[in-house]
Amino acid sequence: MRRHIVWTIFRKELREALRDRRTLFLMIGLPLLLYPLMILGFSKLVDVQTEAGKARASKVQLWGDVPDALAGRLAQDHRLEITAAGPLPELVRRELASGRLVPPPKPPPGEQSERDVKAEAETSLVAAIRPVILDRSADAVVFFWPGFSASLEQQRLGHLSIFYDSVRDESRLARQRLGEELTRFREEVVAGRVKTRGLEEGFAAAIEIHPQNVASSARRSGQILGMVLPFLLIVMSATGGFYAAIDLTAGEKERGTMQTLLCAPLRPAEIVVGKLLAAWTIGMIASLANVASMGATFARLGGPGGQIQVGLPVYSLAFAMLVPVSLMVTAVFIAVAVFARDFKDGQNYLTPLLFALMFPCAAVMVPGLELSVWTAFAPVAGIALLMKALFVGEARPDLVLAVLVSSLVWATLAVMFAARVFERENILLGGREPLRGILHFERRPGLTPSAGAALLFYAVLQVLLFYGTLFLKNAGTVVAVPVVEYGFLLVPVVALVAAMRYCWRESLNLRLPEWNAWLAAVLLGLSAWTVGGGLLVRLLPPPESLIRALEKILLLDDKSMPLWVLWLIIAVTPAVCEELLFRGLLLSALRPLGMWPALLVTSLLFGLAHASVYRLLPTFFLGLVFGYLVWRTGSVFTGIIAHALNNGLMATLVHLRPAGEYRDLGRSVFLPWDIILAGSVVMLAGLLLLRRRAGAPGRH
Repeated sequence: MRRHIVWTIFRKELREALRDRRTLFLMIGLPLLLYPLMILGFSKLVDVQTEAGKARASKVQLWGDVPDALAGRLAQDHRLEITAAGPLPELVRRELASGRLVPPPKPPPGEQSERDVKAEAETSLVAAIRPVILDRSADAVVFFWPGFSASLEQQRLGHLSIFYDSVRDESRLARQRLGEELTRFREEVVAGRVKTRGLEEGFAAAIEIHPQNVASSARRSGQILGMVLPFLLIVMSATGGFYAAIDLTAGEKERGTMQTLLCAPLRPAEIVVGKLLAAWTIGMIASLANVASMGATFARLGGPGGQIQVGLPVYSLAFAMLVPVSLMVTAVFIAVAVFARDFKDGQNYLTPLLFALMFPCAAVMVPGLELSVWTAFAPVAGIALLMKALFVGEARPDLVLAVLVSSLVWATLAVMFAARVFERENILLGGREPLRGILHFERRPGLTPSAGAALLFYAVLQVLLFYGTLFLKNAGTVVAVPVVEYGFLLVPVVALVAAMRYCWRESLNLRLPEWNAWLAAVLLGLSAWTVGGGLLVRLLPPPESLIRALEKILLLDDKSMPLWVLWLIIAVTPAVCEELLFRGLLLSALRPLGMWPALLVTSLLFGLAHASVYRLLPTFFLGLVFGYLVWRTGSVFTGIIAHALNNGLMATLVHLRPAGEYRDLGRSVFLPWDIILAGSVVMLAGLLLLRRRAGAPGRH
């Protein structure tokens, strides 16, 4: 081998590689920028979650023979929120009285005092306390065994048990705080006994504490897997479609087959859907392989007596969760890779996206960060947190629906973006085009927004809304409702129309209706809620917590406000702001699709905006009624009238109802059938009045 030849080739290749600015950026610039941002952002998120957990008081319930002195001492600790517990269950009382239920034995020397509740050691006490902790009524429960108070008075040994859930950070923190406070109390009791009897310090223990972990083995296994598996599964599934997306776009350009494909009588949508399905299938095969391999590996590790015990249904659900996120990521890969000129260029484009994907996946590793109404709508992170919740066994049905729907929305937007890119032959042939033109988001003076632009605007608006309302968590309804409606809905709509120079009249359906249109709006506004709230609520009854939350909103946090203030905040404000968005901007943008597609899409978006699976059907129905009203009359003002009457009438009935009768109403969410029948007749009259119209006014 000729060393000088090798040296010459080495210098030549190194020089050519370093001439490529993209290579330099990926090799030097990207690590310098990406890793500090990811690490600093991740550590900041961890710090925020940790500080939030420390600032929150732990909810603790005291069960059994509770001494007044100790209860008062625990109540004085600002880190603990002591809540009253009801009487002991009958089975627990019987077993305590018969002596079958006794304190757990003291662990042998050298063994840890923390105990996990084994399945074979399950007691009626554990069965009664576990639901209290798992449904978040309390972070921990302290059970004082019978005779505890007498034991302290007679200077004998008293027993208490701390029940907690090791999977939840809040429960572990409550266990730690209780342990610290009880340890101090025990030291004081011991010091008092020693002083009374004239004994040396450290003579007696006085109190024996038995911490017991109520988390099942499946939950503990799920916690271990939930911290790692969602991250690995999402990243590996994305990696599976990474090279396929490059090969089907930039690779075809490099091979010269893209031009041949464009010469065939094919539509751009057909091309992008075919390529997307191919890349997505490859990604899903990789996902299935990863899920199967990891499931088999952890099943082997968690064999008989092992630590990791997760069943096949959980792995199957985890794989199902990969479907929407894989579709979204693959669509973005396809859309971005088509900008590349060759395979190497495609790698340069997609590698930063793959790295950026890791950051939202890492949400499962943040202590205290769980699936909630706020995180459910975050792209990728929502799916990762849902998979974590599935492994732990805490996936609520309403949040599952919210994550799936939001993920499908993100995936749809990604597919629409990819389809928009493939409509540009200039890009497919290697040219360049600005992003504004691809999205049809350019200024269109005198026209209306396109469907793609309006849906993208809605998606961005919802993201801002869900995260912006975090700052209003502690604000009352009187403040929160106007800020959300005007600040997050009305102002962005007005700003968009003004910035893009759209036609105000056509974009927002700002037309004055005829007299019979006003009458139809009044009839529908007075009656639609009886049908939606009377019939559809019976299909999916809301939980009592949601009923109470809605009651609190309708009563403006139980503050005695004049009726006109109630109408202004609950009726007029949402009617104006929401109608201009949904039956104004969105309905106008979707009008080219036809009446029913436009009504169905806007109604679905209207229902999703209310962020509750239990309110989805009623709000979807109301969206259809209001949308049909605006479509037939051509005026958003009719929708505003109907919407205001709908909200205002319900708020007025609640406001005028006597307190006792109102509270009884909260226990029954079903309207009487006579009210539903009367409302149906009035609503039918309003719809028939609309049918006699010739239709919505044409565009001018």
